[in-house]
Amino acid sequence: MEAIYGLIDAVLPLEAFRFSFMKNAFLAVLLLTPLLGLLGTMAVNHQMAFFSDALGHSAITGIGLGMLLGLRNDLAALLIFGAVWAILICIIKQSGSASTDTIISVFSSTSIAAGLLILARGGKFAKYSSLLIGDILAVTPADLTALAVALPLGVLLWAVMYNQLLLTSVSPSLARSRGIHIRVVECAFVVLVAFAVMLAIRWVGVLLINALLILPAAAGRNLASNSRQHAVFTVLIALFSGVLGLIAAYYGDTSAGAAIVLIAALFYALSLLARRFRK
Repeated sequence: MEAIYGLIDAVLPLEAFRFSFMKNAFLAVLLLTPLLGLLGTMAVNHQMAFFSDALGHSAITGIGLGMLLGLRNDLAALLIFGAVWAILICIIKQSGSASTDTIISVFSSTSIAAGLLILARGGKFAKYSSLLIGDILAVTPADLTALAVALPLGVLLWAVMYNQLLLTSVSPSLARSRGIHIRVVECAFVVLVAFAVMLAIRWVGVLLINALLILPAAAGRNLASNSRQHAVFTVLIALFSGVLGLIAAYYGDTSAGAAIVLIAALFYALSLLARRFRK
């Protein structure tokens, strides 16, 4: 770890990165934002922009259920409940009983209400209020190890499903004719998003996770002329948003998650201007 810290000092000789917690946060940004960006491209293509919002809210319920069941590992409770919640959303969406935005809204409001009901018992919700805004400065070396495993694994799964997901978003009927099991592919994708969201929720927060997943992908789509460019632009925007937001938060003495999201929003505004001038 000392070698990595030394490399950061050499590449970024800024006052902000003199501290170990800032170096850890910087490494977390490098490991987390590309994965969220890549998954965000497919969430945008599948018109599921608020899906991660529902999953973010479900994190509160996952923590609450984990507490009731006596699970000592919060992350295990988050991953299990997030996967179950994502599959339920996917199944109901595929049934065609309601529009996607209605289903996501129902699950989002239900999960946050259930979570608050459990965690607020006895006035103890203050203990879990950090889930709402997250704290990327609290990342530990152990967390970085988990993220270092999650990033290549997540990218690999995204790459394996990419063509099927892209064809499904463009033409479901053509995807079926090619032998693609649309329901299976969609459910596998939402579970992957659920895992990524649950991994990031402690550092990004319930209120900001959806924006961090969607804004870079939306900005990248405005700049790209094909799907490959969409992925590249999205990852670059996510990385720059993360690094610049982290630095701005340090010097502004404010929330790192909020600063990162606002930088991503600025990139989205600039992408709209670029798209307009290009046309």
